[in-house]
Amino acid sequence: MQQHPHTSRRRTGRLAGLTAALAAVVGLSTLTGPGAHAADNPYERGPAPTESSIEAPRGPYAVSQISVSRLSATGFGGGTIHYPTTTADGTFGAIAISPGFTALESSISWLGPRLASQGFVVFTIDTLTTVDQPGSRGDQLLAALDYLTQRSLVRNRVDSSRLGVMGHSMGGGGSLEAAKTRPSLQAAIPLTPWNLDKTWPELRTPTLIFGADGDSIAPVASHAEPFYNTLPSSLDRAYLELNNASHFTPNTSDTTIAKYSISWLKRFIDNDTRYEQFLCPLPRPSLTIEESRGNCPHTS
Repeated sequence: MQQHPHTSRRRTGRLAGLTAALAAVVGLSTLTGPGAHAADNPYERGPAPTESSIEAPRGPYAVSQISVSRLSATGFGGGTIHYPTTTADGTFGAIAISPGFTALESSISWLGPRLASQGFVVFTIDTLTTVDQPGSRGDQLLAALDYLTQRSLVRNRVDSSRLGVMGHSMGGGGSLEAAKTRPSLQAAIPLTPWNLDKTWPELRTPTLIFGADGDSIAPVASHAEPFYNTLPSSLDRAYLELNNASHFTPNTSDTTIAKYSISWLKRFIDNDTRYEQFLCPLPRPSLTIEESRGNCPHTS
């Protein structure tokens, strides 16, 4: 049967339109830079990572910050929100970070702009008092995340389904407590953690624990190692012991802590498998790494 010429032209036009649309999509997917992310992972942020990019003092995103007064905070002691300045990439995953016993936000503040510049909203907090115990610090990390996602000036920049926690010393013990309380958290990173509770079989949050070989305050044999060993064997977990390091190594800018923290947060908060290469196979002993343990490849 012969087609009417108008019908043929309409179909030809539709095919041309579809071809042009497809070409546009393909063209967009090949873009690089902070604004590009793969269509099959809507949470991917930033260009493809390299060893140098995750070791760099700053990532691809320009960062701004907002101070949160203790008086306006509920359930924690205020702090500083560090966030990517751009709005072109939609929402970002977020992390709250607690200092340790007797310490202030300033002791972990270096992590704020460093992590935020890689494509996260980061809340470095003060605690209600400097002597708060790990259980309280865990509650305060969760209160900070709730503030961030519900009340903060950047709440519209945060994806409330993609959250994580970090902390140093008792703040690290607090990050374990927070993950225990809220298993929906996507990542936890305790830094030379301290906690009287030595067993964590109930955790369901992918957890990277940093220990330090010279830690005399939270020795790895009685803190970081049993914490790691009692995590469920089915959980995506890792233990990284820093070489020639002390309990207070996480209080100053540290490339090893930053590169593996960035990789862990990207892998599990952003589901970004481009960072798996830096986590698996496990890093070998080196001038900065005493030993590492973990389950590779990761499954979540």
